[in-house]
Amino acid sequence: MEILSTNTANLVTIRWKGREQQTGIYKKPREEGIFLDRAGIREDRIGNPEVHGGELKACYLFAGEEYPYWKQLYPLPDWGFGMFGENLTIRGLEEKNLRMGAVYRLGGAVIRITTPREPCFKLGIRFRDQGIIEKFIDRGRPGAYGEVLEPGRVRPRDPFLLIDSDEKAPDIAAYYRLLYSEEKDQRLLTRALETEVLPEKSRKQLMRWLS
Repeated sequence: MEILSTNTANLVTIRWKGREQQTGIYKKPREEGIFLDRAGIREDRIGNPEVHGGELKACYLFAGEEYPYWKQLYPLPDWGFGMFGENLTIRGLEEKNLRMGAVYRLGGAVIRITTPREPCFKLGIRFRDQGIIEKFIDRGRPGAYGEVLEPGRVRPRDPFLLIDSDEKAPDIAAYYRLLYSEEKDQRLLTRALETEVLPEKSRKQLMRWLS
């Protein structure tokens, strides 16, 4: 796997349900690379840090191979890497092979995979269609957030190398299905709760689902 693109954004003001809000979803490629820090991407801006930021969501990764599928569905004029709000567009990224808590080296940084992206209305605004939310969920290729263990600069064409992975931990694809399934797999719930990378809000939700 390797980095196809590093992406950042300035804040943009949008209107949603009669209220103005700021968002950093309009990301554009940054050829010189980005600096991954524990608090997030130094060059990036986030509109709602309580939802999209924090140490467990310091960076967002998305598969470059998903672009042709979505571009066919949404032939918008401004297509480019960063379209999904990701900081890192990665060639070869597959959620079924990406485990919660797995550690990767990329460029000068080391990150740990935490949780999948759960789409909100801002993705719908970016694609000019709130219907994309359900399509994105059904597609099952959400990408994943990462926690920065070792800060460092990352550039396009840097390799994305696995350092460590717990085979007992849920993969991102399975955990994502769990979030949206009507019947909750109790064994998978237990395995997810055993990981160290769940945000407290997610942990409380999973605890409520345990029978």
